[in-house]
Amino acid sequence: MGKLVGVVNVKPSTVPTFPDVYHVSGTIILPFAEIEEPFEAWYNYSGQVSRIEYYHGQVITLQHGFEEPAGISYKISPATTETEINVIKCFQLNGTIHNPITAQPVIPALQSFQFIKEEDFKGCHCSVWQNVTVVDKKKNTYTMWLSSSSQGPIPVHYEMMGYNTLFGGHYDKYEIDYNELKYDVDPNVFKLPEGLSCESFPGPAAEHRIVANPIQDLIDSDQGNRTHDLFKYYKKKFNRDYEKDDLEHEMRKTTFTHNVRYIHSMNRRNLTFKLEINHLADRTINEVSVLNGRLKSTTLNNGQPFPTELYKSIVPPPSLDWRLYGAVTPVKDQALCGSCWSFSSTGNIEGALFLKTGSLVPLSQQMLLDCTWGFGNAACDGGEEWRAYEWMIKHGGIATAESYGSYLGQNGFCHYNQSVFTAKLKSYVNVTSGRREALKMALFKNGPVAVGMDASHKSFRFYSHGVYYESKCKNSRIELDHAVLAVGYGILDGEPYWLIKNSWSSFWGDDGYFLISMRHNNCGITTDPIYAVLE
Repeated sequence: MGKLVGVVNVKPSTVPTFPDVYHVSGTIILPFAEIEEPFEAWYNYSGQVSRIEYYHGQVITLQHGFEEPAGISYKISPATTETEINVIKCFQLNGTIHNPITAQPVIPALQSFQFIKEEDFKGCHCSVWQNVTVVDKKKNTYTMWLSSSSQGPIPVHYEMMGYNTLFGGHYDKYEIDYNELKYDVDPNVFKLPEGLSCESFPGPAAEHRIVANPIQDLIDSDQGNRTHDLFKYYKKKFNRDYEKDDLEHEMRKTTFTHNVRYIHSMNRRNLTFKLEINHLADRTINEVSVLNGRLKSTTLNNGQPFPTELYKSIVPPPSLDWRLYGAVTPVKDQALCGSCWSFSSTGNIEGALFLKTGSLVPLSQQMLLDCTWGFGNAACDGGEEWRAYEWMIKHGGIATAESYGSYLGQNGFCHYNQSVFTAKLKSYVNVTSGRREALKMALFKNGPVAVGMDASHKSFRFYSHGVYYESKCKNSRIELDHAVLAVGYGILDGEPYWLIKNSWSSFWGDDGYFLISMRHNNCGITTDPIYAVLE
């Protein structure tokens, strides 16, 4: 906040009002969701129309309040399918008598605000106006910084800060930085593009209003939070029950709200992949980080080097998917346990066993959790695939999931019977060149390969489909915190990708799988692959 100036505050005689028609741009800042989203808006109150563009026009929303019977909201955005690339689509949401659609302002009305002071803020002298609301245990403070001009007030900055006495801390915050305010608006800007037909919104109806008008909950604070309505749908879908604990319920709802904002804002960027609300949307950062259980070890192992020279004259196929050949077991759920390393280990060996015998046999992750402590693994607290391989080499193999017992999501008593072991290991191979050609060849000749990756980013947590690329990803060995299974590769819309099986259940991603870009060794997929060699 700016420094107070040495003037006497004089309370204005009237609350500032804004014109009925304006054009303004700015940036929505969601600090708890790690988002800064540029927007540009056109508003006409008397005509009951508005237009808001996000991320420089990649997504456009239109609100036509006078459309019969209760207004219509439109969303215009590019969509890519298997047969169409970045085709402009239009989706429409009809208002109802009980929930009509009206023109959407991006500058809040200040009738309930009180003048509190004057100060210098972001390089200009501002009057500061504030509105404090208290509902149950929530205190929401809305603050607007205004400069002045000969034509009237100019919005500079808007901030909402929510404090929850049940938490004893801030549960929400969002801000809007405004740029130049203009009064000339071409009425044609509110029209739908010619020849564009609109269809109903896809997905669950509970999300429609949030997707159709993302800024509404930030500006129309008195109309109720639609994200909280979506939370009711989420709890029912994923069978969540926090009603007996008010503190947990508030914490989960708050976490969910910030994650939903993040998911929809990222999708408006028109990236090569999409995010969606999944079973992790009410989980905190610390809870989800537990799933990333690959130990960040620099310890050298006893693996063999990848025999690059042996395959020098072989050209792998342009695409590969071991699922089509029956070499991959169904997606599993490691639960809230850092046992990803055990799933990538068994997935690799299941594939190798299939290539050797023609039979696909699910192997026991639970046995690895229970029995490989002596080689440096720590069950739900993390491990590495090669340590599991060393245990199997010493003890003669691994039990099937059926013979050992069901997966518990925690370690138990080690109780193996070597007489029923299968998949006896001779050695394991490190494909550590960091080159995509080596991993392609390893996949082609040896089946699914265990790989490490940097999965620490929120974008990965809510991946839905498309080719994942995260510019913030690291690819050094010490940064690889999650173990997954590479089961193929290919090209989608000109983007080369790895096909990866995760262990976060089929509710996550594309039925439990994801595509990740080969560009720049994104997230370290080719940094430290490893596969077992059977006797």
